[in-house]
Amino acid sequence: MKYHPQNSEPLDVAERLGKQQVVCYPVDSLPSADMECYQKARENLTLVDETIIPPRQAKTFSVPAGHFFRIVSIEGPQVGDLNLWHKNNLNERFYSGKTRALHGTHVSTSDRLWSSFPYLRPMATVTFDTLDWYGWDEDGGSVHDVIGTRCDPYIHMVLNNYNYHFCCHSNLCRALASYEKKSIDKIEHLIHDVLNVFMCTGFTKDTHQYFMKASPVRPSDFIEFFAEIDLLGALSACPGGDCSSSHSSDAAVCYPLKVEIYKPHQEALIDWSSPEVNSYSGEHGIK
Repeated sequence: MKYHPQNSEPLDVAERLGKQQVVCYPVDSLPSADMECYQKARENLTLVDETIIPPRQAKTFSVPAGHFFRIVSIEGPQVGDLNLWHKNNLNERFYSGKTRALHGTHVSTSDRLWSSFPYLRPMATVTFDTLDWYGWDEDGGSVHDVIGTRCDPYIHMVLNNYNYHFCCHSNLCRALASYEKKSIDKIEHLIHDVLNVFMCTGFTKDTHQYFMKASPVRPSDFIEFFAEIDLLGALSACPGGDCSSSHSSDAAVCYPLKVEIYKPHQEALIDWSSPEVNSYSGEHGIK
C-alpha cells in the first residue's frame, strides 16, 4: 500500500498538474535499423549452433557480429532473462535503462538493445518476433520488457527471509563464472539488468507497481536478433516459469529454452558494418 500523502493540495494545484507530455528522448535523429537489409539477410540462414537452457538454470552462448540468434520456446510457456556483453570486453554490456528510454518499456521488431557507457551503441537489433501480435492488453501489459531488473536472491531474502539459489541473478552468475573460469565474487558485478524475454508485464493503474501475468508464449514461438557486434550472451530460464503466479521459487512449472545461432549469406550484408563505439570525447568538462 502506498503511503498516504501528508500534505494537502496547494492553491495553485491546477497550474502544477496536467502539463503537456514531452518525450524525453525524441528519436527522429536516431539512426534507424536497416530492416530491409536484415530481412534480406535472414532469407537464407544456416543454423550453426544451438544451446538448450534447462529449467531454473542459465547458460552462455556466443554470437559473431553479423549473425542472427533466436531465443525459442520449445516445450511450454517459459520466460527468460537475457544478459549481453561485448565478447572481447565484458565491461561493455547491455544497458536496459537507456534501451527503455529510447524504445519504451517493451521491445519488438526494429528496436535495438544498447550498450552501457562509455560505449553506448547498438549491440543487437530485433529482427523478428512471433509475439508481436500481442501489442498492449487492457491492463497495459506487453511482452519482452526492459523494466524488471531480474529476480535475485537478495530481494528474495528481504521479502521471504530465506536463501534461494536459483533466481535469475544467481543463474546468470553461475553461467558467467563457469564461462570465465572465475569465482562468482570476481564476476558478479558484471551481471546486469536484463531483457525479460517472453515475459508479460506492465504497471498497475492504481499504484503503478510492476506486475506480471501469464506469458502468451507457446512452443515454436521465438524472438530473433541480429548481432551488431561480437556478443557473449547468458540466458536464464526463470524459476517463475510463465510468471503467471509465483516468482523465484520451486513452485512454478518451468520449461527449457533454446538459443539458436544462424549465419546469413555474407553477400546480403555487403552494405552493413558493425557500429563504432560512441564518439563522445569523454572529457566531461575537464580538459
